[in-house]
Amino acid sequence: MSAGADAPATPAELPKARRDWAPLAVVPALMLVALPLFGDMSAWVTLTLAGLAMGMMIFLMASGLTLVFGLMDVINFGHGVFISLGAYASLLVLGPLAGWGQADSPALNIALLVLCILAAMLVTGAVGVFFERIIVRPVYGSHLKQILVTMGGLIVAEQAIHAIWGASPITVAVPETLRGAFVVGDIAMERYRVAAVAIGLVVFAAMQLVLNRSRIGLLIRAGVENAEMVEALGYRIRRLFVGVFVAGSALAGLGGVMWGFYRQSLTPGMGMDVMVLVFIVIIIGGLGSIGGCFVGSILVALVANYVGFLAPKLALVSNIAVMALVLVWRPEGLFPVGRS
Repeated sequence: MSAGADAPATPAELPKARRDWAPLAVVPALMLVALPLFGDMSAWVTLTLAGLAMGMMIFLMASGLTLVFGLMDVINFGHGVFISLGAYASLLVLGPLAGWGQADSPALNIALLVLCILAAMLVTGAVGVFFERIIVRPVYGSHLKQILVTMGGLIVAEQAIHAIWGASPITVAVPETLRGAFVVGDIAMERYRVAAVAIGLVVFAAMQLVLNRSRIGLLIRAGVENAEMVEALGYRIRRLFVGVFVAGSALAGLGGVMWGFYRQSLTPGMGMDVMVLVFIVIIIGGLGSIGGCFVGSILVALVANYVGFLAPKLALVSNIAVMALVLVWRPEGLFPVGRS
């Protein structure tokens, strides 16, 4: 008998999952298709950069809801109030440190923005603990009850914002360093939008790293698949899910700060004003997909900018049209959770 016959047979390698590149090509394809429609290259570049920045702000507001739905299967219709609360929580910093925003010092200006973000995330994260324990926990597994009770929680929380800060709009000013624009030739890039892009990219990279490359992300994803098995191994899955909800609430607060500075005005209903857009983005990207939320946010923002410039009367229906076209192509969204 030959030596080769005695050697154990090597197991066949598992086939590698094919990477689906088609959804990733949607945004570059949209940019290329829109380019000939503009007579001026500078206008196309300016609108594209503005759309990328708007997309990042939408992603910051939508990422928390995507995280909660994708990992906990919880439909939180009260997500909008965390956006509003995060924006108002920035006043806790802007009040005593208003001079930092007006100072001719980039370090103080950036520090003020960072402190506003930290304050918003702390406040919304703390409220998220209460929201999960009192409102969401009793209705795990029932989507209809989740919609009803989270809508009720939203109404109560919005009225609390009215009681604490009043119903009148509050004006906020962007820190001095982030005002104005960078001008390169005929192309203008607003500084605040550039900062929004940078923050959005950092948040997206951090979410992908934690969920796909860390032990805590592995435990969370395993708990979604089989909570009983994870608990049998000695891990408290309930605490993990509370942490996910708190993280989602804190991300909404971060998005609220960026949105508040962009609008330069705070109103109690500002979070609910963007919730339709947030749900459109989540549906386009694929329910529960972080990558899909990222691509969907950029896609929606670019279409809104291009259509608003080329055909202003169609701008209001552009987002619905994009969602309809995507769902005709891919009924489960660009990145179904099974592929993301």
